[in-house]
Amino acid sequence: MELDPLFISRVQFAFVVSFHAIFPVFTIGLASYIALLEAIYYKTDDPSWLKLSKFWTKIFAIVFGMGVVSGIVMAFQFGTNWSNFSYSASNFLGPILAYEVVTAFFLEATFLGVLLFGREKVPRGLHLFAACMVALGTFVSSFWILSANSWMQTPAGVEMVDGMIQMTSWTQAIFNSSFPYRFAHVALASFITGGFVVAGVSAWYLLRGRHGDIAEKALKMCVIMLAIATPLQLLSGDMHGLNTLEEQPVKVAAMEGNWETGPNVPLLLFAIPDMANETNHLELGIPNGASLILKHSADGVVPGLKSVPPEERPPVGVTFWSFRLMVAIGTLMILVSLTAAFKLWRGTLYQSSGLLRIFSLMIPLPFVAVVAGWFVTEVGRQPWIIQGMMTVGEGLTPSLTGWMALVTLLGYIAVYAVVFAAGLHYLRKVIVAGPDEVEHAHAQITGTPKRPWSAVGGEFEAPAGAGRS
Repeated sequence: MELDPLFISRVQFAFVVSFHAIFPVFTIGLASYIALLEAIYYKTDDPSWLKLSKFWTKIFAIVFGMGVVSGIVMAFQFGTNWSNFSYSASNFLGPILAYEVVTAFFLEATFLGVLLFGREKVPRGLHLFAACMVALGTFVSSFWILSANSWMQTPAGVEMVDGMIQMTSWTQAIFNSSFPYRFAHVALASFITGGFVVAGVSAWYLLRGRHGDIAEKALKMCVIMLAIATPLQLLSGDMHGLNTLEEQPVKVAAMEGNWETGPNVPLLLFAIPDMANETNHLELGIPNGASLILKHSADGVVPGLKSVPPEERPPVGVTFWSFRLMVAIGTLMILVSLTAAFKLWRGTLYQSSGLLRIFSLMIPLPFVAVVAGWFVTEVGRQPWIIQGMMTVGEGLTPSLTGWMALVTLLGYIAVYAVVFAAGLHYLRKVIVAGPDEVEHAHAQITGTPKRPWSAVGGEFEAPAGAGRS
């Protein structure tokens, strides 16, 4: 039986990237949250902030490790499955990925150990600095990775010479036209993901009457942040969509399920796209909605899928429904965040058991939205691996067979299943145990009480109100 190596390789890369993407988007937001907790503790000496920081640092360490393990495989695939692409784009991607390692990975690796194990071994100011550097490192890493991905979507500063990408402007290539919008969108998604996870766990504790003192503080912080970040994400998404309309109109046509280029295009809420017959079935939409959103005019002309040959159209169904899933979750997040902010202002948030239960149930939704958005970005770019310059088929390794791709795909699925199951099991144990258990385990390991008079750098760390080391 013949297997298509191109199709299986695309499935393989989609699986690996989708699995890996949920970890960085969480750790980026969580690292910033931990740095903020450390800063508040440094300023106030309030032990509840220390307890929160220790607890979420442990969560961060687990998720960060899962992200590293799941991300290593992606680099291998560039050589095993996409060697033509790797060779052709090496003049740009090679240095960019090297910059990511030198600037971001080294920064994280240097200070992560201090953050995780140095609390009793270094002055508190240095420990706070380490937390800030780890948070900065996560953003630097996302800067380079998103620059590379954005360049594949909207290539700039290069030219193709004899099948090789040659650089003409590093500035234009790194800061390509879609990069600012994509970076802002992912940064906000990271804060929102971290915020909903922390809020969900805090709400879960409040529903069970546990850790009320610190759970209320954590939930309040997250609600305030989410009430700002979720509407900003709507604005960011709109700006990103308008940029995509200009740079990748066929992707937008697939997102909207629009086949004919023309005015008065409806905003489809439901449809079943039919690529074979170039139409949609069971359409339900808002008249002129897509024209209003994309062109800010009811009679605005929106591009259609028929504007390009069938072989240059992305898989419409996946792109269409992934986009709607992402938007639906985003809308729900905005409604929940603003409702929670209103209840916080009224002083009834912590007693609103229904809303607390919603927060606890929404923990998985940011990750679903991130994967759905990734599908829109990557599936909507098909058939291009570098937009307008190289197709996915041209980037495939020539000697790769379908069976080789299938065996490695099954291997990845098996390994990732073990990693994911083990990680979730340990995360559940840590969360169920709660911050008090983390504090107790820390005291057992270090031999110090929860609020120590401990020797730090030859001096003593005083209790709350007694100054700092």
